[in-house]
Amino acid sequence: MGQERGGNVFGGDEKIGVLATRRRHRRLMAVSIALVVVLAGAVAAVALVRPWTDEFRHGKLIVAAAPALVESAPRVLPARSNAPAPSPAGIAAALAPVIGNPDLGAFAGQVSDPNSASVLWSAAADTPLVPSSTAKVLTAAAALLTLPVDHRVTTAVVTGAAANELVLVGGGDPTITAEPDGKGYYSNGPRLSDLVAQIRSTARPVDTIVVDTSAYAGPTMASGWDPIDIGDGSIAPIEPVMIDGGRSRPLVRYSSRTTTPALDAGKRLAAELGLDPARVRPGVAPDGAVEIASVRSAPLRERLHDMMVYSDNVLAEAIGREVAVANGGEASFRGGVAAIHAALSAAGFDMSGVDMHDSSGLSVDDRIPARLLDQVVATAAKPNGVTAVQPAGTNAKPEHDRTAATLAPMLDTLPVAGATGSLTDRFVGSDREGAGWVRAKTGTLSVSSALVGYVLDADGRVLTFALMSNDRPPEVSRPALDAIAGTLRNCGCS
Repeated sequence: MGQERGGNVFGGDEKIGVLATRRRHRRLMAVSIALVVVLAGAVAAVALVRPWTDEFRHGKLIVAAAPALVESAPRVLPARSNAPAPSPAGIAAALAPVIGNPDLGAFAGQVSDPNSASVLWSAAADTPLVPSSTAKVLTAAAALLTLPVDHRVTTAVVTGAAANELVLVGGGDPTITAEPDGKGYYSNGPRLSDLVAQIRSTARPVDTIVVDTSAYAGPTMASGWDPIDIGDGSIAPIEPVMIDGGRSRPLVRYSSRTTTPALDAGKRLAAELGLDPARVRPGVAPDGAVEIASVRSAPLRERLHDMMVYSDNVLAEAIGREVAVANGGEASFRGGVAAIHAALSAAGFDMSGVDMHDSSGLSVDDRIPARLLDQVVATAAKPNGVTAVQPAGTNAKPEHDRTAATLAPMLDTLPVAGATGSLTDRFVGSDREGAGWVRAKTGTLSVSSALVGYVLDADGRVLTFALMSNDRPPEVSRPALDAIAGTLRNCGCS
């Protein structure tokens, strides 16, 4: 009964409720349709007035107005001229805990303040030691003192003795690249494809390429070099024309090198011209040969940067010979060394104790005192009007400001600790005191490690240094040298 009664009563009310609900739905629908029409009209009106309205374009999210434009003005500021000057006693006290490290082996060093033209600390600084690649500091300095920074080297192709013969004449440039996009190992190196295009434009029939290496004299490997370094990628026989420094993998720093870089360059030129590489041979351009194609190297300043940052031995030897030729000397190991010695001597540097057999520092027979390496960097770093650093008791004549200004660009070629070139993987981890602050030329051989450069100390004073370690493996001595440079960075030693 209850269920039936409930059904009758609630069933009747439900029907009435349904009818009422439908009426309300119709009224709501009518109102909704009217609202939609009104809104649509409003949207259309807004769209006509401002069709790009951010609220609608971005899903009804209000987009804030763009902030005011801020102009970036990055700049490199010079070290403060009024920074507190460190004292010799302060430097000695700071260095005492790190210079006694037995991992340094046979150790020599010098620290100078270029601002006051004074030597702050030294240890066996006149003792000639194996410099390894820090010898490139002297090569770079001699190049800047001898040549304009925009000096270039030319590689030419000339007519041969026979009608169908061309001669590739090496002029001393190992930076030519054959990479398809023209981006080889070296910065802005000349492109082999440009030589090819110039040759083809002559429509000259060619079937033979002669490679002329007579621009260089003497041996192609220096005293104190190990032939194993060719396969290990540190060097190639020094000839006056190469493709990407003779690398078998052009973009790899320590790629194995060819033992015949000039002949290989000729073969690559032949291949690009569609000739048989077997038709390439060594020879000399005939008298009266006519130039039909040529390419030029990047300016000296760019090549010095590549030489220093990446410690490129092949490029260092080429630049050493470039200096020799500019001085009227022989383009050889002997001529390059003589030209470097002459340029630095003429600038007033004390060259006593120097015994170099190459321009790169790869030779284990090289010897340079830390004193000289520090003097060169300190001269480059000295402000105008300050006499160059000269140790007490020497007879070396004072430097002129012109020499300092000439050498100053060398400072920008030095790797940055923990960031660039041969210092990328140093001053990192727990020994990062000098990261970003030390700029220095590295030197590493199995018998030698060295670090030569400059650093801004904790007081904002520029300090230069030359640190040399012999008779210890590099994996042991290099951290010990880095610790000294890091100590100079943290030093407020006034």
